Amino acid sequence: MKTIRLTAAQAAIRYIANQLNEDGEPFIAGCWAIFGHGNVAGIGEALHSERERLQTWRGHNEQTMAHTAIAYAKQLGRRRAMMVTSSIGPGATNMVTAAALAHVNRLPVLLMPGDVFAGRGPDPVLQQVEDFDDGTVSANDCFRPVSRYFDRIMRPEQLLTALPRAFRTMTDPADCGPVTLAFCQDVQAEAYDWPEDFFAHKTWRIRRPQPDPVEVRKVADILRTARNPVIIAGGGVHYGQAHADLQAFAERFAIPVVETQAGKSSLPWDHRLNFGPVGVTGASSANAVCADADVVLGIGTRFQDFTTGSWALFNNPDRTLISLNVQAYDAAKHGAEPLCADAAVGLSALAEALGDARFAAPDPALKSDWFSAADRVTDAPEPEENALPTDMQVIGAVQRSAGPDTVVMCAAGTMPGELHKLWKAGRPMSYHMEYGYSCMGYEIAGAIGVKMAEPDRDVICMIGDGSYMMANSELATAVMMDIKITLVLTDNRGFGCINRLQMSTGGEQFNNLLDHAQHVNPSRIDFAAHAASMGAETRKVATIAELEAALVEAREAPGPVVVVIDTDPYPSTEAGGSWWEVAVAEVSAREPVRKARERYMENLKRQRVN
Repeated sequence: MKTIRLTAAQAAIRYIANQLNEDGEPFIAGCWAIFGHGNVAGIGEALHSERERLQTWRGHNEQTMAHTAIAYAKQLGRRRAMMVTSSIGPGATNMVTAAALAHVNRLPVLLMPGDVFAGRGPDPVLQQVEDFDDGTVSANDCFRPVSRYFDRIMRPEQLLTALPRAFRTMTDPADCGPVTLAFCQDVQAEAYDWPEDFFAHKTWRIRRPQPDPVEVRKVADILRTARNPVIIAGGGVHYGQAHADLQAFAERFAIPVVETQAGKSSLPWDHRLNFGPVGVTGASSANAVCADADVVLGIGTRFQDFTTGSWALFNNPDRTLISLNVQAYDAAKHGAEPLCADAAVGLSALAEALGDARFAAPDPALKSDWFSAADRVTDAPEPEENALPTDMQVIGAVQRSAGPDTVVMCAAGTMPGELHKLWKAGRPMSYHMEYGYSCMGYEIAGAIGVKMAEPDRDVICMIGDGSYMMANSELATAVMMDIKITLVLTDNRGFGCINRLQMSTGGEQFNNLLDHAQHVNPSRIDFAAHAASMGAETRKVATIAELEAALVEAREAPGPVVVVIDTDPYPSTEAGGSWWEVAVAEVSAREPVRKARERYMENLKRQRVN
């Protein structure tokens, strides 16, 4: 057996660079890195040696670097991914939030933080977390509950099994998610004689699991008896590349489709059977169809509480739940009849089993009435002098300036709910929302990942002032790397979304808007100046007309553009939506809280969890 002598880190990077996807491209497109004492001499040296085949990029925060990597994988439907490395200590734990985000959203990312010395010579090494009762624990153990696969590399030869397992996980449609390989820093630098064939090019194919024939027959029998079925399109439609299959299935059987946050853009917004977004941030059309449905067919959805209205939305007493999902865990949720399979393959098998069945599509007026209501808030006239625009008007301006290649993206705050309700997505993957973890700070980094995934797309990032303040440093990375993205920054002077939730549950406005937080000096943040200081082109606009003009100018700008507009923190789209379970204090001295508690208890009676 021929061998080659390399350090463990050199071997890991060489192996990673030789793993391909089905299109012959490197599955790991590159590595985001911030170096420290725990990875610079090992992983850093190895990345330098492979820099022509595996690019290395430098960000400003480990969490946001990982967000960029995750957004890249999401936008490409999990067909490619990225690697992120950090030193031991705070660099590693910074990535834990991103690992949780990837875990919740079932997205691949390879995290390779440095770890303590396996030999324990300098114990405790700088930044080491010491467990008084367990000598094997390090800070990287925080990754265990938020990784699909976790390993600690304490001997070079452990990579011979750990790396294939890592790629198996990232390319498995059911188990897909973050992989953490905690790499002891002394082991990174240790040499070993590796089999040469370990570094041969390998192609990883994402399988399409076939359904169980018994499950197909049972699900088809249930669906065949339905009077008012509905399809819930989730993120699995995108990851299974099942957009055409979904459209053909819906059209053949005349079944309405509603979309989750992750599934939005599964069908064009104006398709006659797309009845819009579902759930807490859903359209009245979609929610009316779901409330009446006797059979609910979920495709690639994990039935998150925002989708189901905390399980109070699907309240037909005869309702049966079917879940077509590649992951058995999701397929069996809440007593659903499972159809465990790839989305496209499962739809094909189900269509064959249904034969010539045909259902009565809902009244199209439901859809037209909803979009009339939506247009009234997005196309509302400019506010009177001294009044601030609403977020809905901002969305309308962005929609009017968007083209066929536009991807709108967001993650947290007010905008996700308003975009889910109001944005008109015309093609698959033109709507990129991280709402599984709803992580503030994902937006700018995520926009970079979307643009790196699809360089020809017009990427517009909708971000509130709260998220911007939480993680804005990768704007400098976008400038440095000349990544053209447009940020529309709505400044409502605080956490407007949660302030409204606080008020709706009877609470006094407290600690959300900056004026209601303890302060000596009022906030005077100049977001345009701040963004300009990092090298972005900036515009501060006062009206919707000025915003539209700025967005037209932004298309011609060579690099990142940030457009800032002040908005009113209080209005939201009244039409649509459904109840969301947020527990209200059972005892309070305040009458509004007691009233809210009464409403909460009444809504709980509508809940049906199986």
